[in-house]
Amino acid sequence: MAPSEDCGWLLYLSLAAKCGGPHRLLGFAAVVAAAFVVTALLHWASPGGPAWGWYWWTRRAGLGIVGAAIPGPRGLPVLGSMGLMTGLAHRKLAAAGKARRRLMAFSLGETRVVVTADPDVARELLASAAFADRPVKESAYGLLFHRAIGFAPHGAYWRALRRVASAHLFSPRQIAGSAAQRAVIARQMVDAMTKQQGGAGAVRARRFLKRASLHNVMWSVFGRRYELLQAADGEEAAELKSLVDQGYDLLGQLNWSDHLPWLARFDLQRTRARCAALVPRVNRFVGRIIDEHRAARLRHGGAAAVMDFTDVLLSLQGSDRLSDADMIAVLWEMIFRGTDTVAVLIEWVLARLVLHQDVQRRVHEELDRVVGPGRAVTESDTASLVYLQAVVKEVLRLHPPGPLLSWARLATSDVHVGGHLVPAGTTAMVNMWAITHDPAVWPDPAEFKPERFVGSPDHAADESFPVMGSDLRLAPFGSGRRVCPGKSLAMATVGFWVATLLHEFEWLPPASGDPPRGVDLSEVLRLSCEMAIPLEARLVPRHAV
Repeated sequence: MAPSEDCGWLLYLSLAAKCGGPHRLLGFAAVVAAAFVVTALLHWASPGGPAWGWYWWTRRAGLGIVGAAIPGPRGLPVLGSMGLMTGLAHRKLAAAGKARRRLMAFSLGETRVVVTADPDVARELLASAAFADRPVKESAYGLLFHRAIGFAPHGAYWRALRRVASAHLFSPRQIAGSAAQRAVIARQMVDAMTKQQGGAGAVRARRFLKRASLHNVMWSVFGRRYELLQAADGEEAAELKSLVDQGYDLLGQLNWSDHLPWLARFDLQRTRARCAALVPRVNRFVGRIIDEHRAARLRHGGAAAVMDFTDVLLSLQGSDRLSDADMIAVLWEMIFRGTDTVAVLIEWVLARLVLHQDVQRRVHEELDRVVGPGRAVTESDTASLVYLQAVVKEVLRLHPPGPLLSWARLATSDVHVGGHLVPAGTTAMVNMWAITHDPAVWPDPAEFKPERFVGSPDHAADESFPVMGSDLRLAPFGSGRRVCPGKSLAMATVGFWVATLLHEFEWLPPASGDPPRGVDLSEVLRLSCEMAIPLEARLVPRHAV
């Protein structure tokens, strides 16, 4: 709400126009326009741009709050720095914040934002109880995610969801118990790639990785099993892939209406319309599977023969029990979030190994020593594959799938971060990509050097470097209350599937093309940071069939 003095001059102008007759309306309009321009320029002139200027001139001044303003670019009047969040936002923010790494303020329309590229400030921010919530975008509301783990507000409901997921999907016992499932899918992936290699001469890895990830999550969440060797996905899997792809597009886009509320009524990017068309399909798809599970439980006397996550949700009692609408939201999010990160990360790992053949040879030597040619890799082998683990960590450092930790945090109360006051309602980001590419944090940050995690004559050993959120120099899954709950499962899957693909094949650049194609490491930032040009490689079997 505007302060009293603003209301006063607006009332004065309106009365003057009313009393002065029609011939003064034009003058009144000019005065109002001039007042708007002056106000917009005053707000824009503040550090951080118009949204921070509005806070400075109204809330902050009215409450008598003192202290240095957070430094940051002004951007444009009204719009602020919307351009920073287009394209490769993590790189743009890193460039804009080069002299303000600890904390930088900027405006996205009417949204106040702070971003840090400093590990200590990142820890302070992510560990604070004031940042336990996320800002919920229009697309997240439209896609039901405000009732799932990712966007649900911090509280009893969110804690119950987190507890159930941790116990029944992401606990060490559950991860170990589903190893056989991942082994089946890994073998299907090897067979499918072998068949594709024989027919086309080169393999586009992304297709197989995304299908394998989708099938893996479907198996865990819905108890559904598919075959990667099929010429095309079955009707159900194809429908789910379509739903997930459309959801990625909606959540990954910058929706201007989220930051300029006066645009919302126009739905210029068709976000609301697309969500309204997608959600009924999601409800039918997931609702049908829930009904099938209910019927199966009735046939077995109220219990499932084999428990998947849908059965777990159906078995909840008392205050933990979920409505069908909430179950659909939770299951939909599990599928949605579980099919992206694993495939994106493995493609980056394979791309780096195609590009760095010396590193690939060292991985092969380790696999031959630990596993040998006479058997397949097992998930228990990965603990002994120290160099392979270092390769995965180095790829996470260079190419974090969520360079801005995917989704931001929201300040629910005024809080001090990095020596500055961050007011309630501010969106906060951690630029993990900028941290992992900071020469003050990582020597030679642009170089691909897995040795930095295992030790070499030029690098001190750091084999146990954690990537699960305890060290903010490399925390690709976030940290604090909103850390990714599936991080351990994701790392287990990535390590095992990469080991399998490297044990079975030598990965080489494609030989065809004029000139011959190489590996293009260009990025595109959607919901995750993916390779802009999908990896293609020649696969040479390493063992006799």
